[in-house]
Amino acid sequence: MEVDDLYQDILLDHFKHPRHFQPLADGEVLVDEENPTCGDHIRLTARVENGRIADVRFDGKGCAISLASASMMSERMPGLTPDEARRRIADYVAFMRGEKELDEGTLGDLAALAGVRQFPLRVKCATMSWHAMDKALKKLGV
Repeated sequence: MEVDDLYQDILLDHFKHPRHFQPLADGEVLVDEENPTCGDHIRLTARVENGRIADVRFDGKGCAISLASASMMSERMPGLTPDEARRRIADYVAFMRGEKELDEGTLGDLAALAGVRQFPLRVKCATMSWHAMDKALKKLGV
């Protein structure tokens, strides 16, 4: 199997079976983000306990890139301190903008989104949920 095929399989798996995707009640929503360029819409909630992110969930609709990225993000945040999460968010956004390189070991499944960097309009799709997570941490006051 070629690396590109593997990345496509990972992307499609996260799109078709997004992790931590669950309908949210209006009172649970911390952040509601929309990308008017392509119609992606993500609502996100998070919970911090004992100084660590305990839970991240989201719902919404969007393209494969947007939902797969949200799924991958929601897998990486639990267990991190808010400061660790902010560093991961900043590193990922800088990587997607072509401002920073990250090795495959650091990226994990996120390497499947690396090709998106060639398409600036799609970078918004790949980073929207990460920006939403950053906003959620701010709303939680952590």
